[in-house]
Amino acid sequence: MSALDFGHALAESNHKGYTLSGLQHTRTGLIANLSLAGLACNAFGQDIANLTLEVNYDTATRLHVNIFDAAKAQFTIPSSVIDLQSAPKSVVKNNSDLVFNWEPSPFAFWITRSSEPDAKPLFDTRISSLPNTPISPVISEDNSTALDAFPLVFEDQYLQLTSSLPLGANVYGLGEVVASSGFRRDVGTDGGVGTIQTMWARNIADPIDENVYGSHPIYLEHRFDESTNRSKSHGVFLFSASGSDILLLTPPSSNVSLIEYRMIGGTLDFYFFSGSTPQKVIQQYGELVGLPTWQPAFGFGFHLCRWGYMDVNDTRDQVAKMREANIPLEVMWNDINLYHALRDFTTDPVSFPVEEVRAFIEDLAAHHQHYIPIVDAAIAKQVNATDIYDPYTRGVELDTFIKNPDGSEYVGQVWPGYTVFPDWFSNKSDQYWAEALGNWSASGVQFSGIWLDMNEAASFCDGSCGTGANISNTSVPTILPGQPGNLITDYPEGYNATISGPSGNITINGTLTFNQTVPRTITKRGIGAGNQNGVDLNTPPYAIHNGAGRLSLRTLATNATHAGGYVELDVHNLWGMMEEKATHKALQSIHPGKRPFLISRSTFPSSGKWTGHWLGDNFSKWQYMYFNIQGVLQFQIFQIPFVGADTCGFNSNTDEELCNRWMQLSAFMPFYRNHNEMGAISQEPYRWDSVANASRTAITQRYTLLPYWYTLFANASQSGAPPVRALFYEFPDEPELFAVDRQYLVGRDILVTPVLTPNASTVDGQYICSIDCIFPGRGSVIWRDWYTHDVVNATSGANTTLSAPLGHINVHIRDGAALLLHSQPAYTTFETRSGPYALLVSLAGDGAAFGTAYIDDGETVPPTPSRTVQFQASKGTLKVSTQGSFHVPQKLEVVTILGTSKPSKVVVGGKSVKTFEYLSKQEKLIVSGLNVDLNGPVTVTWS
Repeated sequence: MSALDFGHALAESNHKGYTLSGLQHTRTGLIANLSLAGLACNAFGQDIANLTLEVNYDTATRLHVNIFDAAKAQFTIPSSVIDLQSAPKSVVKNNSDLVFNWEPSPFAFWITRSSEPDAKPLFDTRISSLPNTPISPVISEDNSTALDAFPLVFEDQYLQLTSSLPLGANVYGLGEVVASSGFRRDVGTDGGVGTIQTMWARNIADPIDENVYGSHPIYLEHRFDESTNRSKSHGVFLFSASGSDILLLTPPSSNVSLIEYRMIGGTLDFYFFSGSTPQKVIQQYGELVGLPTWQPAFGFGFHLCRWGYMDVNDTRDQVAKMREANIPLEVMWNDINLYHALRDFTTDPVSFPVEEVRAFIEDLAAHHQHYIPIVDAAIAKQVNATDIYDPYTRGVELDTFIKNPDGSEYVGQVWPGYTVFPDWFSNKSDQYWAEALGNWSASGVQFSGIWLDMNEAASFCDGSCGTGANISNTSVPTILPGQPGNLITDYPEGYNATISGPSGNITINGTLTFNQTVPRTITKRGIGAGNQNGVDLNTPPYAIHNGAGRLSLRTLATNATHAGGYVELDVHNLWGMMEEKATHKALQSIHPGKRPFLISRSTFPSSGKWTGHWLGDNFSKWQYMYFNIQGVLQFQIFQIPFVGADTCGFNSNTDEELCNRWMQLSAFMPFYRNHNEMGAISQEPYRWDSVANASRTAITQRYTLLPYWYTLFANASQSGAPPVRALFYEFPDEPELFAVDRQYLVGRDILVTPVLTPNASTVDGQYICSIDCIFPGRGSVIWRDWYTHDVVNATSGANTTLSAPLGHINVHIRDGAALLLHSQPAYTTFETRSGPYALLVSLAGDGAAFGTAYIDDGETVPPTPSRTVQFQASKGTLKVSTQGSFHVPQKLEVVTILGTSKPSKVVVGGKSVKTFEYLSKQEKLIVSGLNVDLNGPVTVTWS
């Protein structure tokens, strides 16, 4: 049955839900039976008559509610794939911050806080808490949003559970998605229409409001109590790999909004996190699924790639030009141009001879730079006896490829032609993958990390293409970008190449190239392809809103079979994460003791343990620079904090102004890479003088801040604290911040306000205003300009206009911060880290400040020797304390203190400093020429 028919299916079936019986209390919760109430209805499959309810109070802040079929026949994610935190060993239910409540018939449950038993539940499935039905389609053009009943449905091919939400709830997460509504999800109020978030990994170039590469069924809700002017956050996670729709809707005239889960398999396995701050919700989620992998220090440098580098000399030439332009370059990447016949683990013998590649990589290493190649998900199928391709033959020997239901080899089609796909459920797949990567490295491609692409997994066939296919046809199955028939002619909004030429320059003959009459719109997805007529009968009866249409389009067929008997329909969303896990382990074997560096496209809960992420095939549009921010904020919730977008855009042609602004923005994002498609104009940062100047400035600030970034990510790997934060994370009781996603915070202390519109000299801090930004704190926080250290004269709780000329990104430091910095940012992170430190202290109104810095060797897998340095300022005294076994050779040479009166005396380590500088305008004290050892305590006083 298609989603188009959904509107009356449950009503016609008269589904009555389930009845609870046989309740037993356990040491850590309860267990009970759920029996089908009434006759089986079989609306979208076969009703399962007998279920089990199991509730566990895992920790004081986490509650586990699992509803599963008593026979345990439905698919659940094996612990060998994702090993969640172990079950509780002690009783915590009596001191839990969360309470599980239920009513037996029809069975429903609701979650409350023990501290607020009378407050609105955090999650509430009671029919009495939901709007009256029937309800006509809430999204008028989509009949599947008709709501005729809210029973608990548990069938073999369809599960449904609905909870009420506060009217206009502040919901964040549920991805991966490029959401037109912004970081805060559209729940159908304030002019919105609602959200249908589909969980089905999909190979597609960053569509708006559709499913894309990854699946993350976790959301954070932030609630503001107008009676107390205080807020609390909580989180809800559905641990399921099932294809699904998650609906956020507000029916007309309803006094509540709602969230509805519609799944085409699996079980209802929920985890609730009590928070009660946004950061604590994210940390509690990380404790369950796993904390982020440790990033090597080089990963925080600037990365450069272009699909169109045609040979090794062209790649080498770009490195030389970057150095000539004095634009720091840390890592050089190669796309599939590297390959011979577009096959993984090869180099083209003409354009990328392996010995020349080896020499190029060795030259990079000699300059403390790094090299990363791409690895696509599909392995080329050997087509005849003379076509020797070891990665294929070895995979056949180890029996590691996905199969058809009849046991034959499953064949897809990707860049090299007909292909096969590693089966991560095979017990030999890790061995196979480690051998392939190890052999490639030993051959001369001595990579520092790996870039995993197309791992949804992508295939150009409509399901299996092995039946009746001409396997000997090795032609490329699609026209590559830039080739005749697929030329790249698009530019950002407002740039007309037929008028201004193809350069992308910001001005031509002194005239601005941006045409301000061109409308800038954000589009909204209409009816998903799952609603169309003629849906394949082999797909599940309920058609989720997969943007591609049938679930097998541009990916593996849903009946493709994995080791252990698993079918693709159940495990599709896991493929990318399992590849990341295998690659991470392979890199550990290739580079023993070193931190693996990975960037991957398709992700799933727990992927952050193994990889970082880039935001996929975005577009060279101003709109997508804005989407860059929401994407990074999403992945902080998902515990994959090392994330960034293709700077300047990947698809289409960029232009000078867009690239200028984007290079600045990305300098304040975790992963910083410029990358574009083959056939588009070059967008290396040296291509335009203004972009080169902006890039040098921005990268200098980034490298100055590297100790701060490094500490934030060490904290993420140790506790799950998000390095990049929405403003309301730090200021949770200021409702004017709840929708702000055009500004963000790096850690607690750095506020970033980029320019996201063309022809702008002032900055648009919020979408609703034209030239203004907002400074959090409602006047209780002193914000200082990062560059000048001037105090900002900010309007309390409202908008403030900032100057933002081309080449400048507004950055501000919060009061009460003490930041360890690199005082001499250099060309590479190695050179920068080898230089001395500086300390910047921005005093609060009471004269206090605090900060920490985590320092280690930047490459060894923890546990490894490390040192944590703590800075604490109060009333004219700065105390530096330190602990750990790592020896810090670099000295602290400069201390700058903002917000102090002019002292007559400065003492460092018990010795009076005779020369220091004081700037009265900024109330800034600069003490330089120091040689402070950070391996021991020291005190700085000024009076």
